[in-house]
Amino acid sequence: MLNDRLKGKNVVITGASSGIGAKMAFLCAKSGANVIILARSWDKLQNLKQEIETDHQVTVRAYKLDVSNIDEIQKVFAEIIADVHHVDVLVNNAGFGIFDTVEEAKLDDAKAMFETNVIGLIGCTKMVLPNMKARRQGHIINVASIAGKIATPKSSVYSASKHAVLGFTNALRMEVADEGIFVTSVNPGPIETNFFNIADQSGSYVKNVQKFILSSDQVAAAVVKRMLSRTREINLPRWMNLGDVFFTLFPSTFERLGKKAIFKK
Repeated sequence: MLNDRLKGKNVVITGASSGIGAKMAFLCAKSGANVIILARSWDKLQNLKQEIETDHQVTVRAYKLDVSNIDEIQKVFAEIIADVHHVDVLVNNAGFGIFDTVEEAKLDDAKAMFETNVIGLIGCTKMVLPNMKARRQGHIINVASIAGKIATPKSSVYSASKHAVLGFTNALRMEVADEGIFVTSVNPGPIETNFFNIADQSGSYVKNVQKFILSSDQVAAAVVKRMLSRTREINLPRWMNLGDVFFTLFPSTFERLGKKAIFKK
């Protein structure tokens, strides 16, 4: 799957060392983009860089970044701008979740989720916006979650962080609507990645929703296909978005009738 719009464009992907971030990096390189990968795991980044360069005969730039650290964001993105001069596409993909009831949830975990999923995402966005505005072009893609639309038990803090991402994304889209900048939210259901190694250490949730789990290849392909296009949202799987519509229109009925389905964790 190729996206000819990406040829020669600079694409920055956070949380790129594994999962859909890594898969997007491969697809962007295959489409002729200049790929810039960021993550905390330096060894994994270096291995990914080598694999992509070997497969596609391109030069990949890798930077170590913990998006929960604002100082690091400012330093690393200043280096990126100095190296490549501008960013055409920013994919805010870094994020994590922990599934706990409100009573069991640790405040340190809640703080860490918001620092990574929300504050870090905002910080990365702020670093590329001025240049995109000056050039009157660019695309910001924020990986949220269906959990940002439909909250479920034991995902209270994670859902809250993704609600925040969606609110930020929707407001940003309106702010830059006349600046030539596209803003897209990605709202997938459960994905077969390392995410659940942290979020669901018991393994019960993954077992219960196994038949609904998306492949990372499927999600990555859907995102890369729409890069540099005016796409408001990418909702996967599509049928799950119907649940969001029903939840929005009939929340009480959804919670009553869907009780068995949403108590999967």
